[in-house]
Amino acid sequence: MVVYLLMMLLTAATTSILVESGDTNNVYSPCADTTVQLSDGFTFAIAFAQRQSFFLNGNNSLQLSPCDSRLSLASSNSQISLFRPKVDEISLLTINTSSFSPDQLYGAGYMVAFAGRKYAAISLPAFVANSTYTVTSFTLVLEFNKGRLQNLYWKRDGCAKCAGDSTLVCLNNQDCAMKTSNCKNHGGNVDCSLGIQLAFSGTDKHLSVMNSWYEVENLRQYSLYGLYSNLRDSLTSQYSKIF
Repeated sequence: MVVYLLMMLLTAATTSILVESGDTNNVYSPCADTTVQLSDGFTFAIAFAQRQSFFLNGNNSLQLSPCDSRLSLASSNSQISLFRPKVDEISLLTINTSSFSPDQLYGAGYMVAFAGRKYAAISLPAFVANSTYTVTSFTLVLEFNKGRLQNLYWKRDGCAKCAGDSTLVCLNNQDCAMKTSNCKNHGGNVDCSLGIQLAFSGTDKHLSVMNSWYEVENLRQYSLYGLYSNLRDSLTSQYSKIF
């Protein structure tokens, strides 16, 4: 199923789905190029694999897009999550790990966000989990120039969320992590579903400025940011009751 999904992502050009009101972007594959305006939908994906799988020949010197067939992600037990957020709206993405354990990807799981082909944009690999620690909270910024995606990068807060919480450990002075053994999918009592806060920066194809990243930065100064960050826990709790 994973191989089939990956091949569909690499070869599909468009998908027949309903377009929301105000969405002028008819490109639905993460491996196709497009330009967008404010309020358009924008499709990108996140690939999960061991770190070396994102580099040509696994030598850590040349990172390629997961859309590049030279990576052979389909044969490396990789997983793909597909998203279509609205441009310049703060979004909270969740990835349910009840049946998927990133730490089981050959010992340590990393993720890379990506979109585009000729104008491919990729993030650096971000550590998610190994047999000892699991990181569940991330912030991803999509940076555009004249409506075309230029960069995706993980914004770290320097472990500010770890302060005063004895259940969390600061990894490399940039990520707050919990013990993997505490996760439900490892027999613990903690929901370790991933929460990714998404924001936009730059300009759209009409040169309108994207402001959601600045809004996220402002939220960090107030208690509302903590409330927003905790939405992941309430959402995943509701989903577990349904399924």
